[in-house]
Amino acid sequence: MDGEYLPDIDTPCYVVDEAAIEANLQRLDDVQRRTGCRIILALKGFAMFRVFPLVRRYLCGVTASSLHEARLGFEEFGGEVHLCAPAYREDEWDELMRYADHVSFNSLNQWRRFGPRVPPSQGVSCGLRVNPEHSEVKVPLYDPCAPGSRLGVTAAALEGANLAGLEGLHFHTLCELNSDSLERTLAAFERRFGKWVADMKWVNFGGGHHITRRDYDVDRLCRIVGAFQEKHPDTQVYLEPGEAVALHAGVLISTVLDVVHNVRSIAILDTSAAAHMPDVLEMPYRPRIEGAGEPGEYAHTYRLGGVSCLAGDVIGDYSFPAPLRVGDRLVFHDMAHYTMVKNNTFNGIRLPTIALRRTDGVVEMVRRFTYEDYRNRLS
Repeated sequence: MDGEYLPDIDTPCYVVDEAAIEANLQRLDDVQRRTGCRIILALKGFAMFRVFPLVRRYLCGVTASSLHEARLGFEEFGGEVHLCAPAYREDEWDELMRYADHVSFNSLNQWRRFGPRVPPSQGVSCGLRVNPEHSEVKVPLYDPCAPGSRLGVTAAALEGANLAGLEGLHFHTLCELNSDSLERTLAAFERRFGKWVADMKWVNFGGGHHITRRDYDVDRLCRIVGAFQEKHPDTQVYLEPGEAVALHAGVLISTVLDVVHNVRSIAILDTSAAAHMPDVLEMPYRPRIEGAGEPGEYAHTYRLGGVSCLAGDVIGDYSFPAPLRVGDRLVFHDMAHYTMVKNNTFNGIRLPTIALRRTDGVVEMVRRFTYEDYRNRLS
């Protein structure tokens, strides 16, 4: 999402581009049409319900990991609501069942505890999250198959278990990866769990598929999914990307508040890595900034710091063709996914305004956050 940004936009501000969202959805829908799989939106990655009417023109539902996500999917999206969480709460179970169409259990203990309480009249389909014990993710924080992982049942634990009533298997093992990673993971899944697939109505291949990334091998994905469906014609395949729906579809606009020098030149922004783009610190990764380059690439290099009091609230080192001055605006790219859903109000920092650029170019202010949004979270 490139181009001019309205000078009177209140910063910090996320601007999500409706046309870019639709382009991503069209690519996902092409996969659905070519393979017969169903693709659902993972709310943990993108939950801006203002664009749900657009999303549901292409996708059949959502996947949720909590009561609030499930309710949001049920009330604002409609369609299928898939549940998958490490554990379910006793005091939330009955309400969850009012929203869910599919529910995956993370352990046999959870299945034995809650499976008998799935209302037969509502047609909720039950599944089990499994662990193929095959790692493709290089960052340990994001690897569901790391040794000792709490996520998913291993094949050894399934041997001899009573699976009567289970209709699906679910594996989620990828993070921002291409289709070759899925191919290797699916081979490991079939080696370990293939003998149970024949009894299942569906298999969920999870998320982490970077389908809308420019270098993603969509043809390979279609071959992988198509071959699996040919082998198991009575088993429905689901994919549940979140990031792929909003990839390259939004920016975060920030303003320079101060420029100081301490060993290096430092620009303090009105945004925060810790509060507004936490994956910069957690992943970690270096977001692209429009018109900026690597340190030393252009004449003027700065360390960009957030506005919080956390010493490590640093976005990274960037160079610019001209010196930065107070009031300059910086545009961070690819900020629609895993940003709004992870925001926090550390230090009482105001959450960024949310705007939507419609397909006709009109920018709609969707939400401006206030003191009350901060205050009401605390007491």
